[in-house]
Amino acid sequence: MTRTHHLVKQTFVSREFLLFLLTGGFAAAVNWGSRIVYNLWMSYSTAIVIAYLTGMVTAFVLARLFVFTKSTQSTGRSILFFTLVNLIAVLQTWGVSVGLAYYLFPRLGIVWHARDIAHLIGVAVPVFTSYVGHKKWSFTH
Repeated sequence: MTRTHHLVKQTFVSREFLLFLLTGGFAAAVNWGSRIVYNLWMSYSTAIVIAYLTGMVTAFVLARLFVFTKSTQSTGRSILFFTLVNLIAVLQTWGVSVGLAYYLFPRLGIVWHARDIAHLIGVAVPVFTSYVGHKKWSFTH
């Protein structure tokens, strides 16, 4: 490997992380979009949690199929750790979403789609913590 090739490889993020961002982005879109639908029948706070579960199932399937393909861990063990990592992430998502929508945005006078924007930010917050958790525990090899 040439020095230039090595530097280029170090400069950019890994293929695995890019795939995680793509599949996670799709799952986040499922999460965010389903929250809007669920919110027609339940409270904002409850809809965030149920939507997160919908996105979580989507994320698990996509991560297992396309991102962490070298994982040798059993599916059951992967599901257990995936759930534990996501329990931390859903707390992050819920806290940021509710904190922004109910506390910070009203104080700043933000009303235009405040809940949607707050939830979008909340969904984005745990990207890095989730990647590290899934790489180390959910899909080890």
